[in-house]
Amino acid sequence: MTVPSAPATHRRFDRAARLLGGDAGLARLARSTVTVMGLGGVGSFAAEALVRSGVGRVILVDYDRICVTNVNRQLHAMKGTLGKPKVAVMAERLRLINPDAVIEPRAEFYTADTSARLLTPEPDVVIDAIDNVTAKLHLIATCVRDRLRLISAMGAAARLDPTRVRVADLGETRIDPFAREVRQGLRKKHGLDCTRPIGVTAVFSEEPPTAPVALAYDDGAFRCVCPGGDNGKNDCEHRNRVEGSVAFVPSVFGLTAASVAVRMLLGVDAAAPGVAATPEGDA
Repeated sequence: MTVPSAPATHRRFDRAARLLGGDAGLARLARSTVTVMGLGGVGSFAAEALVRSGVGRVILVDYDRICVTNVNRQLHAMKGTLGKPKVAVMAERLRLINPDAVIEPRAEFYTADTSARLLTPEPDVVIDAIDNVTAKLHLIATCVRDRLRLISAMGAAARLDPTRVRVADLGETRIDPFAREVRQGLRKKHGLDCTRPIGVTAVFSEEPPTAPVALAYDDGAFRCVCPGGDNGKNDCEHRNRVEGSVAFVPSVFGLTAASVAVRMLLGVDAAAPGVAATPEGDA
């Protein structure tokens, strides 16, 4: 019996196919589904890297509209897109990169109530680029419970050195205060023991965060200028502190997450533990 060969690779993926297992590898990626939760500086780069790598179905989840303050680090933020839904602009961009890909924009906020719907159809991999702690904790706990492969981004803001980005199980992260907060929250709210590996791949930085500097127009207090800033879900107006962020660290977080996802989908170095570190001891 003759085994059918993999379909021929489109020329747009010529270079990727030569590294990712040839026609068979690209065919495998084309059959895969990845859900990207959050389309900020991390998620936008992750989503684009997935599509440029040949992933055939990408589900985009983000509630926000594009703000002028996003321009310095988010792929979809530029003149002409301000005020538009992030998922809509990003979906249009990704379809131009690969018209054959299935891109599903979902302008929703991830919560316990929307979780089941947003994780349907069940993705092969989930990339968590959510910055809301409550939503992030629920997503991680849900993926652990349901045995969904998850790559979760920790604190990408307040850093300047992309060479200090690392990959490890969430239970083995270190230095990053946000990762510590996530581990503690998972223990307290969801009963997960994060003093040991829990099967969640985390992208984090070993660089200690730098405190933000106040700007002249703050006039003594931060003022949100984003469209829909007072949305009742993840209001920037009510944040106690607004961290600084630059293009060259969140983008590396997103590209790293996409790299791990593609390797998981291909079964190549799936765990990719760049660091096996000892947590701070206060997980």
